Amino acid sequence: MSDVFHKDCPAREVLGHLAGRWTILVLTALLAEPRRYHELRTAVAGISDKSLAATLRSLQQDGLVHRRVDTGQPPPVTYSVTELGRGAAAALDPLLQWIRANATEIEARRET
Repeated sequence: MSDVFHKDCPAREVLGHLAGRWTILVLTALLAEPRRYHELRTAVAGISDKSLAATLRSLQQDGLVHRRVDTGQPPPVTYSVTELGRGAAAALDPLLQWIRANATEIEARRET
């Protein structure tokens, strides 16, 4: 078992990837259904092309997202969650639900 509190723990790098603002949103957007790049950019409002490309590349390298390139001009690319990614997204979804439920209260407290 990894100790994420230790500075050399490999799990800490994974935690860093998963805790990213865009990572959580992209991963949970893909949990619903496979999507093409432009569909993801629309689903995750506010993400830049550079951030989306970097996030998808990182998720692919970690084995959480699969990139499928089909034939065509230009070749259509579809992103989907792998089984490993499905587990991560399922674990992150309750966090997103909690944030949605409490964001208004947290924002109000910041303003006071």
